[in-house]
Amino acid sequence: MSEPQEFLSALAIPIEKYIAEKQAVGYKFVKNIQLLKSFDQFVKEQYATEKTLTKEMVMAWTARKPNETIANQNQRISLLRCLAEYMVRVGYQVYLYPKGLLSVQRYSYMPYIFTMDEIKQIFDVCDHYPPSSITPNRHLMLPLLMRMLYGCGLRISEVTRLKLADVDLKKGTLFIRNTKFNKERILPMADSLTERCRHYFNTANIGKMNNPYLFPSPYGGHYSEASLYKLFRDVLRRAGISHLGRGKGPRIHDLRHVFSINCLKKWIMEGKDLHNGLPYLSAYLGHEDLRGTQHYLRLTADAYPDILYRIEESCAHLIPEVNWHEAD
Repeated sequence: MSEPQEFLSALAIPIEKYIAEKQAVGYKFVKNIQLLKSFDQFVKEQYATEKTLTKEMVMAWTARKPNETIANQNQRISLLRCLAEYMVRVGYQVYLYPKGLLSVQRYSYMPYIFTMDEIKQIFDVCDHYPPSSITPNRHLMLPLLMRMLYGCGLRISEVTRLKLADVDLKKGTLFIRNTKFNKERILPMADSLTERCRHYFNTANIGKMNNPYLFPSPYGGHYSEASLYKLFRDVLRRAGISHLGRGKGPRIHDLRHVFSINCLKKWIMEGKDLHNGLPYLSAYLGHEDLRGTQHYLRLTADAYPDILYRIEESCAHLIPEVNWHEAD
C-alpha cells in the first residue's frame, strides 16, 4: 500500500485517486507526485474555494517561470492535462489545456555520436584504469560496465541495478527489471560480452557481504549514477575526448544512442526491412512506443549522410519531422 500523499486542497480527492490509478497500472510516478504536491499547495493557497480545474487556475500554474526551460514547463502542462483527462473520465467539468499549445521537447538534446576509434580509446582507458584502495573492484567493473552500455544499448540506471541473479552465464542473457516504462525484458549478449561476464565473476570480489548487485558499491548497494558520470568524464579526459561540461556531453547515455544508430546502420546496409525490424529494436531498448526508436533513423541519417539515399528509398516516411525545438 502506498503511504498517504497528504494533499490538502479542494482537489485532493481527484489528485489522490489519479495517482492511485497510475500506480495501480505499474507507474512509479515519483517525480509527478512531487509536482502534484506543488500544484496542490498552489490550489490551496490561491484557489481555496474551487472544486475543479478552471482555466484561470490551469493557466496560472502552467505559466512559464523566470529562467525556466520550455521542457520543464511542458512537463507541468502535460501532467495537468493528464490529471484533467482523468477528471473528465470520472465526471468532473474541467478546463483541458489545448494539446496544440504543448510544444513537447522530446528530442531537444542532440547526442554525441562516438566514432569507432573513440569507442576503442574509451575501452582501452577502461581496460587500463588504475586500481583504487577505496573502491577495489573499480578497475574490474569499469571495462565490463562500459561494454554493457555500448554492446546492449542499456540505460545507465538499468546497468547499475543489475543483480548477480540477473546475469545468466549459460544462456548469455541479462534480465532487465524495474525499468523506465516498467518494460522488463531479457536481452541476449554477444559471446564476447558473456565471456567478459564470466571473467568478472571469477576475478571481482562480488557476491559477498550480502550485496546482490553486479556492480556493488563499497559503501553498500550499487554504484550510483552520479559516481559513474564522474568516472566517465575522467575516462573521456584520459582518452583525449573533449567534454563540454554542464550536461552538454558527451554523456555516458550517448553510448546507448551509438548502439542504436550502429544497429540501424547495419540493417540499412544489409537491406533489411526496417518496418519489421523497428519493433524488435524498440522492444530491445525498452521504449514505450516506436517514436523513440524512429528518432534514431534521423540520427542515423545525420551521422552517416553517405547512406541517406538508402534511408530515403526504403523508409523515409518512418523518420519523424524535425521541429524547431529539436534542431536548436
